[in-house]
Amino acid sequence: MKSSIVDSIKSLPPLSKTIVDINRIYANEEASIHDLAEIIEHDPMIVANLLKVANSPLYSFGKEIRNIGQAVSLFGMGMTRTIALGNSVRKLLNVDMQPYGISSEKFAHISNLQASFAHKWYKNIDKEKADKLYLSAFLQETGKILIASAIIEEDETISFKSEVENSNDLAMVEKSYVGVTTSQITAEVFEHWGFDKEFIEIIRYADNPKEASEDLREYSTVLHIVKTIIPVNQPFSERSINFGLKEAQDAGYDVALIESVIKEFKDNHIEIASDAED
Repeated sequence: MKSSIVDSIKSLPPLSKTIVDINRIYANEEASIHDLAEIIEHDPMIVANLLKVANSPLYSFGKEIRNIGQAVSLFGMGMTRTIALGNSVRKLLNVDMQPYGISSEKFAHISNLQASFAHKWYKNIDKEKADKLYLSAFLQETGKILIASAIIEEDETISFKSEVENSNDLAMVEKSYVGVTTSQITAEVFEHWGFDKEFIEIIRYADNPKEASEDLREYSTVLHIVKTIIPVNQPFSERSINFGLKEAQDAGYDVALIESVIKEFKDNHIEIASDAED
């Protein structure tokens, strides 16, 4: 791992008090949606982001969401925590995704897509596992922010971006430049922030699920399939879908079910692929 990335991880500031409080509320089995909304309403940035996401086509709630109480009730505690955490992480890491050929806004959008896709697909298999996958899918690409920063610092943006543009194996490109993959860096980031070991290990092996422990391999495999279908460089492209479906078939999944979720996403968000290639 490049020393600049190691130093970046070591020097990361702590998560905000609001995020710490959200995690505390989430871990408290007696806490309610109202308790969570009360914590969030004191943080204007998180409120604004939650309302923006709630009113996006991705969730299609069918009505305008105007206050944080509505948003938290509709998302539930798990998804609310995920969206709040993702926004705070990107803010702390000073996002510049130029080496990957996308804007910070598109990066955030793709993270949303990956999480929503994983949840929609897996709730047909096991809802409890789907809820657990939502957070890890949403945050699994976080390490790309630090890789992008290292690439910019080393003045390798043009060559890196050129390789990323048409690659169907971003992990291999990353490893050739910085010696590690997004999943490994993301795991180190959340280890630095004191997240639970299971969450960290699910992400750590998302680029190579076969190396994950038996009890976590399923989750890492799902993350791998999702980001193969929705990579940051070619989300929902024909090639990405074909590679992802092949990965899913090899892992023993019902490909027809995944195809139906892909169709639903493409029908509802037809701008996805072209938008990410601007």
